[in-house]
Amino acid sequence: MALTQKLVVDEAKVKKAILSGLPLTVTTFTLPREMEDYIESIIAIFLKQTGQEALKDYMGYCVRELAVNAKKANTKRVYFIENGLNISDPEDYRKGMEEFKETTLGNIEHFIELQKEMGLYIKLVLQIRENIINIEIYNNAAITRAELIRIHDRLARSRQYNSLEDALSHLIDDSEGAGLGLVILALMLKKIGLDDDCFDIHGKDNETIARIMIPMDRVQVEKISSLSREIANSVSSLPQFPENIMEVQRLLANPRAEMGSIAKHLSADPALTADLLRLVNSAHYMLLMRVDNIFDAVKLVGFRGIRNLLYSYGTQKILGEDTPEKWRLWEHSRRAAFYGYNLAKNFKKDHHLPDDVYVGSILHDMGKIVFSSAHPDLLDNIRHFCEEKDISVSTFEDIAGGMNHSEIGALIAKKWNFPDFLISAIRYHHSPSAAPEADRDLVDCVYLSNMMCEYENGAVTFDQFEEGPLANYGIPDKIHLDGILERLAEGFKNESEK
Repeated sequence: MALTQKLVVDEAKVKKAILSGLPLTVTTFTLPREMEDYIESIIAIFLKQTGQEALKDYMGYCVRELAVNAKKANTKRVYFIENGLNISDPEDYRKGMEEFKETTLGNIEHFIELQKEMGLYIKLVLQIRENIINIEIYNNAAITRAELIRIHDRLARSRQYNSLEDALSHLIDDSEGAGLGLVILALMLKKIGLDDDCFDIHGKDNETIARIMIPMDRVQVEKISSLSREIANSVSSLPQFPENIMEVQRLLANPRAEMGSIAKHLSADPALTADLLRLVNSAHYMLLMRVDNIFDAVKLVGFRGIRNLLYSYGTQKILGEDTPEKWRLWEHSRRAAFYGYNLAKNFKKDHHLPDDVYVGSILHDMGKIVFSSAHPDLLDNIRHFCEEKDISVSTFEDIAGGMNHSEIGALIAKKWNFPDFLISAIRYHHSPSAAPEADRDLVDCVYLSNMMCEYENGAVTFDQFEEGPLANYGIPDKIHLDGILERLAEGFKNESEK
């Protein structure tokens, strides 16, 4: 998340991240007081938008404590390096800690400058995934085994206290500062009903990560899930797939089907034939020569390719592009499909994957498009349902604006008898790590294609990409992503100008 000089929170960006399931990130090298206040403001707005405003003071304290500890850990690293001490050596650690606090507090600006020179940062990440709020504090100073044992010992001891007063009367040793703060943190989490599994500190590669996981209020989750089902069930006002497309789908599902029979059924609809030939001759398939009849198209593209084209073609015909908002959503989807197809083609050996990614990317925002297509009677039905279930107007507006659109789209795809891989692509395009293992390459690529479009228009930053999909497609850093995106954007532009 980009910061302004005045450190003003962009509420619209916070809300967009929540609706899209994207991580919000804030990175600092020094953690000055104004940055602490800024982080607290972000947390307050984030919790308010997710209906968890009552947790503001608790989470504000917890994040501030963890961020200060992360800053202290970074300071400790540069202090030990400057004094020629090995932080992992028990004797060196004992010597270093004898004067660490006094020395660093007396010359903090010097040590902060050293941290900046070494690139030691503190990073906050906020995200909602699978109905759980994740709050993470990173710092890129690897935690030592001794430090980890000490922290876990503090947390274990905190379980014996029933109140803060009880803890204060027993905890005297505050030599490293983090002990009492962590105990208070653990007691605060206990007070709001979070158990030990909801908090963790661990090391990974060269980073230390502190994580708080807050399950969303279960009643509210159940309400939103039931609303998603109601929306999907209410889509009866939208027509089913045209019978001619359904017939071709049935033929394609028959292992004895012949290409001639498929082509004959397709050619019976001149408009369908023309649209499919246009798609087949697009840069998506990169054919060496133009195809002018549907038999050659079926032969070149194959049954799987024709089947996927029909899913995207049928959905676009049903939902239409008759409003600026729908046109914008489909244009985003077409760009994502172009990016995803080429990513899969160039980074994976599975020759079926590019076609599957293409149609998955075309349809990933079906849930949003359904709302853009909704008739007034559908919206009235949903509002009535919200009133019956005591779901707030603001929650309805959030859902209509995009919240839970992936689940709604997946439910509709299931209702329309889409295959499982397409349902996964739609359902998990914001949470790829939750996808079934069998669909991981597909979902990762659809996720990346969508994120690359958002990154391209400035809606997200590189820090907001999940590491798993990037690693799966061999994208190690921002430089590589920028290079790939530049080539894909140029290819899409050339295709659009034809």
